[in-house]
Amino acid sequence: MPTKKTSPKRVLVTGGTGKLGKACVADLQAHGYDVFVVDTVAPAKGVPHIIADLSDFGQTLDALSSVGNEIHAGVGNQAFDAIVHLAAFPTPRQYPDAHLFQNNLMGTYNVFEAARRLGIHNVIWASSETTLGEPFDGAEPYAPVDEDYPLRAKSAYALAKVLMEDMARQFCLQTPDMKLIGLRFSNVMEPADYAKFPAYNDDPEERKWNMWAYIDARDGSQAIRRAIELEATGMHAFIIANADTVMSKSSTELMKNFLPQVPVKKELGEHETLLSIEKARRVLGYEPEFSWREEKSR
Repeated sequence: MPTKKTSPKRVLVTGGTGKLGKACVADLQAHGYDVFVVDTVAPAKGVPHIIADLSDFGQTLDALSSVGNEIHAGVGNQAFDAIVHLAAFPTPRQYPDAHLFQNNLMGTYNVFEAARRLGIHNVIWASSETTLGEPFDGAEPYAPVDEDYPLRAKSAYALAKVLMEDMARQFCLQTPDMKLIGLRFSNVMEPADYAKFPAYNDDPEERKWNMWAYIDARDGSQAIRRAIELEATGMHAFIIANADTVMSKSSTELMKNFLPQVPVKKELGEHETLLSIEKARRVLGYEPEFSWREEKSR
């Protein structure tokens, strides 16, 4: 995959008022991007935006082809250089399964199709660690988990995410110069969330479901920006987690005591993440800058 970087400046972010979305908008603005938000609620004052329901294709096409009151639809005159699609119901069982599945899958189809029609071929979207078979239960083929892992959906939420990745591959077959990057985000955290982390040591089983992983929203935003800037075509998926776990216990101890049936493929660093970020490091140049351990000491 090519690794030459380009610098598009006009980026549309769906779901820009969510936990990851707010951090993404702030990060892009801090790096000189013009950001436009599409969401069902208004973002912070001063952020250009439109309120739209992305489960409706007409609203999606309108939103992706407009900036404020001006319309910039049409190939060669598109409003945006890139789209970051984060809007979705964020967790399993937040809503009835069929409703959640339809909303998340159709919203993503609508964004992909509207982008294709408008000639916007740089699309980054939120895939999920759930595609890897969460909750993990000891039947996993190996650890650390990586992008060669077989996708296994154990919920309607995860199934929608798996199908989004398959759908993205088909879009890239239809439009060979399209770039669709699915970032398989771990459990998104903000600094305020870190106060509860030490309590996880009392019951490591509580966080075994995702191999004790997390992603700081600020590092997730870094990964998004690097994915935007990556020069490539086709569909690509990356696991995005922080470099460490949520636990004070070592990663080796966690695997030995709580997932002993799972083969460990490498010697682990003391608190090394068990959702591998090696591909993201190698291809995107992603390197986590934040850790709950450092935040706790401030």
